[in-house]
Amino acid sequence: MRHLLSVPRLASQAFSTTVRQMKNKVPDRQKVFLEDNGLPVHIKGGSTDVLLYRLTMAITIAGTGFSFYWLLLACLPKSKA
Repeated sequence: MRHLLSVPRLASQAFSTTVRQMKNKVPDRQKVFLEDNGLPVHIKGGSTDVLLYRLTMAITIAGTGFSFYWLLLACLPKSKA
């Protein structure tokens, strides 16, 4: 029974914010994105952002081409063989 009474105390300790204080990184990231360096905002985050942007564009172009292929295939009459 004693161990059931300790559950609320353990739960409150697990979700307590005073145990770990995290540094607010938002102002630092805002400085990077507000900096006027001539780069578009979608690649200002560095090489990871550039890689993700290019991967997204490649998937989008491949998906569009694949869709047009199947649309063309569906539009063509089927041969009676």
